[in-house]
Formats: sequence, structure tokens, C-alpha cells
Amino acid sequence: MGDSFNPLLPAWYDIAWTTISILLIVLVIVALVSIVQTAKRLTATQALIWTLLTIFVPVVGPIAWLSVGRRSGRAPAQPRADLKSSSTE
Repeated sequence: MGDSFNPLLPAWYDIAWTTISILLIVLVIVALVSIVQTAKRLTATQALIWTLLTIFVPVVGPIAWLSVGRRSGRAPAQPRADLKSSSTE
């Protein structure tokens, strides 16, 4: 009788799994929004592959996109006017 158990209060592991699930969903949503924003700089095939990878490989896909994919989708840097060499040959 020393331990009282209240079935209405979730156990610690319920709280932990719920928190992990919510963080995972947020990570996937952030990655998908980022893919959509970068889609103009990606080919259709690249955008499709990153989207499918993000959805079907929920932890690795979004982390891979956020760490590697966004950099690979950037447009090449435009040369600045002051860095152009002025050769008069």
C-alpha cells in the first residue's frame, strides 16, 4: 500500500517518447519547408529524392538535408565587380 499509482498520470517513458516524437515531426517539417524553399535551385529529380529521403528515413534524411543538401543546392556565387581582374591586353 506504500506505492500509490495514478493511471491518469503518464509514466516517464510516455512523456519521453511523446517528446521525441514531437521533435522528430518538427525536424521533418523544418527539412521539408527548407527543401521547398530551395527547390528552385535543385533539379526535379534532386528535390524528389531529398523529399522522399526526408519522409521515409525520418532521422537521417532531415539531418542529411539540413547539413549537406542545402549547401549542394546553392547557386554558384556571382563574382563581385571589385574582384574582377582588369586585363588590358
